[in-house]
Amino acid sequence: MIKEEKIIPNTKKSVDEWTFTPPITHNPALSIYRPFQYNPQLQKMLIGKQLLTDELPCTTEELQYHHEHGYIVYRKGFNRKELSCTRCGTTDPSWFAEFPCARCGKVEFYCRKCLMMGRISECTPLISWAGPDPKLEVVDKPLVWDGQLSEGQDVASKSVADAVENSSELLVWAVAGAGKTEVLFAGIANALSTGKRVCVATPRTDVVLELAPRLQKVFPEIKVAALYGGSEDRHEYAQLTIATTHQLLRFYKAFDVMIVDEVDAFPYSIDETLQYAVQQSRKHESSLIYLTATPNTQWQKECRTGKRNCITIAARFHRQPLPLPEFVWSGNWEKQLKKGKLSSPIKKWVESRLASGKQALIFAPKIAVMDKILLILRKLNPRIESVHAEDPDRKEKVMKLRNKEITILLTTTILERGVTIPNIDVAVIGSEDRVFTESALVQIAGRAGRSAEYPTGAVTFFHYGKTEAMLSARRQIVMMNKEGIEKGLIDV
Repeated sequence: MIKEEKIIPNTKKSVDEWTFTPPITHNPALSIYRPFQYNPQLQKMLIGKQLLTDELPCTTEELQYHHEHGYIVYRKGFNRKELSCTRCGTTDPSWFAEFPCARCGKVEFYCRKCLMMGRISECTPLISWAGPDPKLEVVDKPLVWDGQLSEGQDVASKSVADAVENSSELLVWAVAGAGKTEVLFAGIANALSTGKRVCVATPRTDVVLELAPRLQKVFPEIKVAALYGGSEDRHEYAQLTIATTHQLLRFYKAFDVMIVDEVDAFPYSIDETLQYAVQQSRKHESSLIYLTATPNTQWQKECRTGKRNCITIAARFHRQPLPLPEFVWSGNWEKQLKKGKLSSPIKKWVESRLASGKQALIFAPKIAVMDKILLILRKLNPRIESVHAEDPDRKEKVMKLRNKEITILLTTTILERGVTIPNIDVAVIGSEDRVFTESALVQIAGRAGRSAEYPTGAVTFFHYGKTEAMLSARRQIVMMNKEGIEKGLIDV
């Protein structure tokens, strides 16, 4: 029968009534219906995503029309029975609160954990695309790069390509400065040439900003989308996506290849929501590749026992060993700092670098401590600067260090990753502080000796007592150097 200009099954039970409606094969109206014309803009915005109605520039009627034709699906944003948020996976009751909903007129729960991305409540649907995928122009040979991989990189590159081809999971454990990004090129190229969608996710925005142009350069014919808070590419449909792990909360079964860089970094390492987002944004059959220089203790154990598929790059491309940290006792340096004095070993270390003109990074456990140290060091040289996460001039100061306009830069752990200065020494003041975990100390040590021209560099941990984190960090560096020598990756 025809009802409201739609052909629907006749649900009337009386045989007499059926006689007034001809069989569907007799209905001439069938020939006048056209195939459903979906909204391509809606397709582009929703493909591989899970978004709220407020995020979509179309009416509820248009959404419902697409839903009735099977082009979009609605999912519950909040599960009241299990008290969980579908978007971020949170089940901790402390993240849920109640509010009077104007939409349904009831008092209902909403999730505060992912509130910054739009409110998810009991009557909020998550909307995803269920229609055809947009057509991608597949490029046979998308990679344009004439660089050379080291022996260690080459082995890891083949393992990554195998994981991509077989939709399997892999951990790439590579020392700081080993060149993890280059190891990904062959695997990403393989995926792109077969029409797969690839995502490289990282906990930090500055890594996204660094990686996006770098990957766009070696994959010039591929659309690369860079996603972070405030990004203009938020609604772009791209075959290669570089995103912060927070942005993955908007994706749903989108990617054939998921690569998570710096998997040990804050906040991803401690936030189950971000780990949930990575899993939710993958397709059912997909590959998952983790990259890190400092896997946690459990993962290290799993790698050694063969329970986790892992490949290591135990040496840098220049075939020189990683600099070993030196432990230097600096007494009760905090007590001296309160008196406006700097511990003698620390002061001598700084004076030595100023005299030789050698650039240095000095890590402090807290901003307040760093500010006090800066006042003292500026008496030695007024050009010494400091930087922290909330510093509005952070990027400019790092650039000055790169341009050798700053000799010594004081910093919090914000610069433990992602900064490469060719010829630099590194020191940690108060390395016994709990902020300096094994992972942080290994990353900090990895700032030195990264350049082929300057493959060595001093790494000094000033302390008031050795910690297990300090000892474990040193053991990990020693272990990697030993493995590099055994595999013939380090020149002895």
